[in-house]
Amino acid sequence: MRVLKKIHRNMRAVREFARGLAHTAHPLLVHMVPMRRCNIDCGYCNEYDKVSDPVPLDTMLSRLDRLSTLGASVVAMSGGEPMMHPDLDTILTAVRSRGMMAGLITNGYYLSSKRIAALNDAGLDFLQISIDNVEPDEVSKKSLRLLDKKLEWLREHAEFDININSVVGGGVKNAEDARTITARARELGFSTSVGIIHDGSGRLKPLGPTERAVYDDVSARVSGVRQVAKNLYSGISGFQDNLVEGRPNTWRCRAGARYLYICEFGLVHYCSQQRGQPATPLDQYTVTDVEREFLKPKDCAPYCTIGCVHRVSTMDFWRKPQIPPTRTPAVKGSVESAS
Repeated sequence: MRVLKKIHRNMRAVREFARGLAHTAHPLLVHMVPMRRCNIDCGYCNEYDKVSDPVPLDTMLSRLDRLSTLGASVVAMSGGEPMMHPDLDTILTAVRSRGMMAGLITNGYYLSSKRIAALNDAGLDFLQISIDNVEPDEVSKKSLRLLDKKLEWLREHAEFDININSVVGGGVKNAEDARTITARARELGFSTSVGIIHDGSGRLKPLGPTERAVYDDVSARVSGVRQVAKNLYSGISGFQDNLVEGRPNTWRCRAGARYLYICEFGLVHYCSQQRGQPATPLDQYTVTDVEREFLKPKDCAPYCTIGCVHRVSTMDFWRKPQIPPTRTPAVKGSVESAS
């Protein structure tokens, strides 16, 4: 069963990749927040609260209908902690029934053999857990010690792809932990990636010498033939090489077009760190908006740490340059020219 599901999943991924090459006016990846609340509080995270209710199921289904109309390829549930949503399995099933691939980004705390079986039945395509340290501390409770048994359950029962992300920066105390986490994930047969964490304000600080050495080592491990075979997407990480030195990247960010971030209020944002732009209600977001944002440069792009946006935008690196929006000349006597 696992092998058949893997073959079918890969065939659908190839189909969506080909569609993305052929056409630009549809999102490739959408992150949706079904619940802002989270069960833990990582020191660097600015994407959660402790009070929000889950988005009602009928609202989530309506949003998925809209994303299907826009031609989205992949929809991944994020948070907060999406596994706290009581209707998560139904939501994932709805993603698949609308012809889109289904993903889940979780801290892993709610995983059990029973929940993994339910995710299999829901048709989940991929799951990612970011593990920050080996032992929990005041910065992060997403530790290998607390999650290792759940990783073993995933190896035994999961019929979907799994990526384990290790991190450096962002106040994580022991950079060496990324080596241990990566080695354990690869031992279990999962694909791996390494990320550079922003701080609680969403800003990036250059890595120190020890962090840089660990980053270089882990990056070398998660690249190459094995990574491509496991997960080509997570293997796209060259954009981080400049960031570790505090240098900007020159690239064409396709947020708002190829990548959408849908918050719990149903607004479309560029990403989790640029909430408020463009903040258009999803039910009003059109192909015209996608086409506009595809060609619009983003001021935040040079020092962006959001790996999913970088990776999705790689699809279109060869296309025509982005064009800054032209400013319409003010009409004499208008409010704009009155000053």
